[in-house]
Amino acid sequence: MPDAVPEDAVDLQGATVIPGLIDVHSHGNSGADFSDGDYEGLLTMAAYYARIGVTSFAPASMTLPYEVLAKAFANARRLADETPAGLSVLRGIHMEGPYFSYKKRGAQNPDYLKEPDFEGFMALQDGCGGLVRIVDVAPELPGAEEFVRQARTVCTVSIAHTDSDYDHARAAIDAGATHLTHLYNAMPAIHHRSPGVIPAAAENPHVRAELISDGLHAHPAMVCFAFRLFGGARMVLISDSGRCCGMPDGSKFDLGGQDAWLVDGVARLADGTIACSATNLYDCMVNAIRFGVAEEDAVRAASFNPACAIGQDALVGSIETGKVADFLVCTADYATRRVFMAGKEL
Repeated sequence: MPDAVPEDAVDLQGATVIPGLIDVHSHGNSGADFSDGDYEGLLTMAAYYARIGVTSFAPASMTLPYEVLAKAFANARRLADETPAGLSVLRGIHMEGPYFSYKKRGAQNPDYLKEPDFEGFMALQDGCGGLVRIVDVAPELPGAEEFVRQARTVCTVSIAHTDSDYDHARAAIDAGATHLTHLYNAMPAIHHRSPGVIPAAAENPHVRAELISDGLHAHPAMVCFAFRLFGGARMVLISDSGRCCGMPDGSKFDLGGQDAWLVDGVARLADGTIACSATNLYDCMVNAIRFGVAEEDAVRAASFNPACAIGQDALVGSIETGKVADFLVCTADYATRRVFMAGKEL
């Protein structure tokens, strides 16, 4: 005999229920950027994330001076401590830069690039109470391997903005790097005689790979290829959104101290370099499914896998007894969704 239906049960009439999404690489939205160091702007960002179904996030910083990063990180600590109702919960920081290659700097400000500096990193980490969950580094830089070996004891280390060959990438992974920041972007392409970073990461089962599935940063075929190469359990969908997300087309905006423009949905620097995205994680997940990625893999890559990447999978990332009741109730085609945080609908 079936169990009795609780009196307060809700008939979802065949809707799809998925975990709340987790964006571990987003710089901003709605005109605000995490690196601004503005608390009200961070609240604006968190409100937008919650509305679109990103119930947890780890904002990404830019390549900037340590004192600027310290201010932004302090605001992150404040939001993580206060957890205002109705806003996406800040569960970490993704420190993207400044330990990057000049050649593969992308939209990062070259004026503030640095060689790996564990003492400087730890000063920032200690200043925000250990909130940095991911730190990025280019493996070919002097001291990178030792930096990875030290930093891996306190957070996830990711390979990013790099011109590394296969051997340097393999050395960094052997030293403890377990993450790849925005796969394909700001790294060498795969070549049969010079394999580079991507095969070094793919062959190690402990390395996860981020991917911007906006249809602009990576061709849809390459989105599907990435899921086949790494497998659904190792892919992490991200938005890599900037403050231009939610701004009108044609807008000019600041990106890490550089002017950028949003034209035809693409954010670019003055020299034409593609910068951050203007999309959000929910749309990236839907895009991945539309491109041909299996539905369960796309959902996992936007929820459970990122939770694992920032060490928060005991709390969020899946719908399980004992975890925070963050979930989305979606139509079958994901065209609309209702957002629930801690069991309450927004």
